[in-house]
Amino acid sequence: MLDQWVSTGKKATRDGFGAGLFEAGKQHPEVVALCADLVGSLKMEAFIEAFPERFFQTGISEANMMGIAAGLATGGKIPYTGTFANFSTGRVYDQLRQSIAYSDKNVKVCASHAGLTLGEDGATHQILEDIGMTKMLPGFTVINPCDYNQTKAATMAIAEHHGPVYLRFGRPSWPVFIPESLPFEIGKALLLSEGTDVSIFATGHLVWNALEAARSLAAEGISCEVINIHTIKPLDEEAVLDSVSKTRCVVTAEEHNRFGGLGDSIAQVLTRRFPAPQEYVAVNDTFGESGKPDELLDKYGLGIKDVIAAVKTVLTRKQ
Repeated sequence: MLDQWVSTGKKATRDGFGAGLFEAGKQHPEVVALCADLVGSLKMEAFIEAFPERFFQTGISEANMMGIAAGLATGGKIPYTGTFANFSTGRVYDQLRQSIAYSDKNVKVCASHAGLTLGEDGATHQILEDIGMTKMLPGFTVINPCDYNQTKAATMAIAEHHGPVYLRFGRPSWPVFIPESLPFEIGKALLLSEGTDVSIFATGHLVWNALEAARSLAAEGISCEVINIHTIKPLDEEAVLDSVSKTRCVVTAEEHNRFGGLGDSIAQVLTRRFPAPQEYVAVNDTFGESGKPDELLDKYGLGIKDVIAAVKTVLTRKQ
């Protein structure tokens, strides 16, 4: 199965959001879009050109944008908010909690430039806590797709899901390997490769690194089961348990702080239902810095070699 997932080129996941927003707008007249002065960065131009009366430029006032979105949802619209992930969560957490989550507003919080791969903008913009912040909000669905095609499909799918959603995506060009025709199912993990020795659960950009690690490990005779956890909440617990009951050890890989992200969600399932050794590939409780995306992933322990090392460590622990 590993040979099935090959890169057909590179595109940014934020471009997938822009394409998906345009399609969602065509399919659902209730879809409206809001942006906090970052139209170009969020790739919202196609939607704005097609539906100018359904777009609201709020300027650099993210908290106000969330409040407006909650009001539009109250009136039956399906608002998509667009800004950087740091400004979509850390700057507006009160509004997410009070105005959107508490009253179960049908708002889609769409967050670009997440994680270390934001790159040169540095630590103040590279939020690494956003998955944890949003998954703790009651009623929020949290989605972190892995490439352009999956981000486009997820952006379209959330229009048909009632309730608040946090959709996370990134800035850099990244390998495209999910078929455009593959449906996106919220809450359903995607098995990419069957294996018997170790389960690798990955999300976002780290799915590609997990696949590349699995290919290298296969050459050494290590059989990796690779699962794309694009929906972190609700988590597909049965997919996790089905895999771990076979392999009996786990590596989790994410572009996020090791506290509060995918790894902790998997660990909670294992603690309650099937204890097994687990290794984290994640940022180790630190802020990032300015740099090239790939170099930052390597420096902070999220590279392909780090996934390989984590697999070998957890296999030793299993033995």
